Amino acid sequence: MEVLQEVNFDIMGIIFKGGSLASDDLYLLDLKEGDDKAVWSIVPVVGPTPGRRYGHTLTYAKPFLVVFGGNTGSEPVNDFWCLNVEKSPFSWQKFDCKSEIPCARVYHSAALCQYGTAMGMIVVFGGRSSDQVALNDAWGLRRHRSGAWDWVKAPYKPDRDQPIGRYQHSSLFVGSAMIVMGGRTNNVGDNVGMEIYDTETSEWYRTSAVQRFRHACWLVENMLYVHGGFEHDSPNIPTDNIARINILKIFQVHEALYQKTQMLFSSTLEKSHSTHTSPDTSIDKGSNSPHSYSANTSYDFKSGSTTYSHSNSFTMKSSQVGTILPQNLTSSPVMGKQTTEKSFKFSKEVYVAVSDGKGDDYIKKQVPMDKWGEESKSNFAGTKKYTSPTVGVNLHSSQGIASYFLGKLLQPKNYFNADIGSAFDFQPEHIMLLCDQAQAILESQPMVLRVQAPIKIYGDIHGQYSDLMRFFDLFGAPCYGNTEGDIESFDYLFLGDFVDRGSHSLETICLLLALKVKYPDQIHLIRGNHEDKWINNGFGFSDECAHRLGEDPTEDDSVFNRVNRLFEWLPLAAIIDNKIICLHGGIGSTLQSVEDIDKLQRPLEVIHEVSTAEQQLVVDILWSDPTDSDTELGIQQNTIRDPGGTGNIVKFGPDRVQKFLQANNLSLVIRAHECVMDGFERFAGGQLITVFSATDYCGKHKNAGAVLILKKNYELVPKLIYPQNANNHNWIEDEEALKKRPPTPPRWKNTMPRKTSFD
Repeated sequence: MEVLQEVNFDIMGIIFKGGSLASDDLYLLDLKEGDDKAVWSIVPVVGPTPGRRYGHTLTYAKPFLVVFGGNTGSEPVNDFWCLNVEKSPFSWQKFDCKSEIPCARVYHSAALCQYGTAMGMIVVFGGRSSDQVALNDAWGLRRHRSGAWDWVKAPYKPDRDQPIGRYQHSSLFVGSAMIVMGGRTNNVGDNVGMEIYDTETSEWYRTSAVQRFRHACWLVENMLYVHGGFEHDSPNIPTDNIARINILKIFQVHEALYQKTQMLFSSTLEKSHSTHTSPDTSIDKGSNSPHSYSANTSYDFKSGSTTYSHSNSFTMKSSQVGTILPQNLTSSPVMGKQTTEKSFKFSKEVYVAVSDGKGDDYIKKQVPMDKWGEESKSNFAGTKKYTSPTVGVNLHSSQGIASYFLGKLLQPKNYFNADIGSAFDFQPEHIMLLCDQAQAILESQPMVLRVQAPIKIYGDIHGQYSDLMRFFDLFGAPCYGNTEGDIESFDYLFLGDFVDRGSHSLETICLLLALKVKYPDQIHLIRGNHEDKWINNGFGFSDECAHRLGEDPTEDDSVFNRVNRLFEWLPLAAIIDNKIICLHGGIGSTLQSVEDIDKLQRPLEVIHEVSTAEQQLVVDILWSDPTDSDTELGIQQNTIRDPGGTGNIVKFGPDRVQKFLQANNLSLVIRAHECVMDGFERFAGGQLITVFSATDYCGKHKNAGAVLILKKNYELVPKLIYPQNANNHNWIEDEEALKKRPPTPPRWKNTMPRKTSFD
């Protein structure tokens, strides 16, 4: 069993054999030893199993293998079983759903969606029912973070063509679009075309296709390969031909799909962009691309003495009419060498919120990564009017204190920014209770969080509550008041500097703490340099508590001091999927390993007059910055942040980043701490990314704000908002206060002279 635990299931073909003549053993094909070596083995399983069956599906939704439906030899069934490949000993578990479930079926397809609103869902399509009818329905099977599973029937637009009922077909996903290929209907000789279901719009599209059933298919770059099975004109004779289909041309014909999925394609997109031909005339003669984006899961069943294969593929791309490749094609993309490590990559598009020109709403726009900087930022400015929420909440209800705060503060479409100095809408005792609950959670969690993609990553907010609401409104929120949002699909990671500078620190920190209490394992708060009583006493938070709560911040029992005691329990870093480290400032000169952070003890008070190695490590994590460009190496003094020349606050070069990542087997550093003009900025050849989420820093710099969306496939998608036309009231404007804490200049792009500083 220890050997099996070391097997990387991401690069295996896994077959669950069924049928009246086959056992219900689970087989694993181990490809890890190289191109020409593959070893089959039976996976030892304890406890009950799904039993002998055929015509079922086996789908890998990490870390689960999911078996659904099929025929037991006497009748079709609609049960589903899961096996967690990350837990030993391996065992199958049968699940019962309280929701509506699909009818019993055999010879259906199943594929995992990894994009859009259906992200994480296993989508089942078609099959043959117990009364021998070819089905055309689609169902999504999803797992909630609570461990429960449920089924959701896919909606179809009634005014659009409905899909053909079919069985013995295959399906796979391109982005959020499901491709259904081949199969048979109830009528002999029917032409069964390729159909595409857009999970975002619930629309079906149809095109001609290779006529096959009981075949296998997979994706390599923009090419769909269809192998084996039977052809309709010779349904009793299996074929060994491979058809190749150029899916770029399919999606060019269906412009709506093409616009949504073009960023998923590699450089082949540019090569084919000028070839806008129809599916019926577009024939591809070959593919030179050796790389497959993901391994496929498949299942086999036996009928008599002949073995047929039916595959469920879940990659990034899709399909079209193609040629039959020559039989001497021996280098199969599936059996060829593949990349076993998921690599970080930037999206080819940036998403920005664009004013609709009416001043009261936004639309979202996709801009190519290499072009978006040329866009006129004035086109992205705009104002959005909000009204004060009228939410009545009973404090003694079962919602609890977190729901009480969320009901009033989490109003993305109706939020209201109180006037500077106006009374805060919550009593001090309620804030204290919220802090007690949040701190208990923080104390139970480690100094370095271990989290997983998909995840949304926010940089500095600095009391800019209105920007946080705009992000939630435009790009999704964990919940809406007391209604769930996208928290089932994404974790949220906030990289510190929640308070100070902005005029609504109380709304911001109370909202984040309420989210943490409601979703303790999905909302992650990292400490920034402003989560420190010696800093936020002079940069706005203390004054806000005094004016809006009517308290004396110097009193031990003040909200100001209670919140700062909680800050001393915040973690200092998070590791995403053991590959990406996220922290507020940087790695400085002393951080050598993740274990160095893990060893720090809490409650942790930041000591600025450094006298020990541990104190210097904390200052490095919270305060250090990258050097001004990739050409500036080593460790440099940070004269802007450390005008006294103590040497405690430093800048670190790209060589330092590379060495740290290599030593810790990491791929990327994501940090905040600095205002960057475009909301995000790359450093060290893309090995470090800065994200900043507050627009128009201190009402002076007109910078964009960004959130980074890290998908399951490690594609990093920046989503941007630009300053509202009249948002200066969200920043502290008192001239005397600004003299004591002047707004520091942003970090500029490499094409301009830069001075990097930020409090």
